[in-house]
Amino acid sequence: MNPDLDLALARVIRAPRSIVWSAWTDPAYFARWWVPAPAVCAVDRLDARPGGGLVTRLSDDGKEFVPHMNASFLVVEELERIVFTNAIDSAWRPADPAPVPMTAEIALSDHPDGTDYRVIVRHGDPAARARHEELGFAEGWGTVTGQLAGLAEGQAGR
Repeated sequence: MNPDLDLALARVIRAPRSIVWSAWTDPAYFARWWVPAPAVCAVDRLDARPGGGLVTRLSDDGKEFVPHMNASFLVVEELERIVFTNAIDSAWRPADPAPVPMTAEIALSDHPDGTDYRVIVRHGDPAARARHEELGFAEGWGTVTGQLAGLAEGQAGR
């Protein structure tokens, strides 16, 4: 990780990796945690494979949806790692996404209490990193990671 270009978070999720993995790869499950509540997410495409697309929409009222994410998966290593970027859209065209272009790496590993969940979001320059941090990276990604943990831990407790 380069502290001048990257933002990161880590959390132990008290659920097996298989459940956390499903939350990232099952569109119905993904829609339940991907945007901070009370906003609602619609998943138009989640093709978790290298070259696959990730397209989501966001709604504040559950009725009118606006574009949220149009990205491509670069690396998908089952139960271990997912890397995607919004700098290339789901049709593999160069993109200029708002608010910042980024590449996100999600790493999962075993932990005595469940899953060690780590996120690194890489930016092309210090200004993009700073902008993402100013826009609330820690709060936004922290919130959705908490929502993911809550759902996964609920599944594990069944």
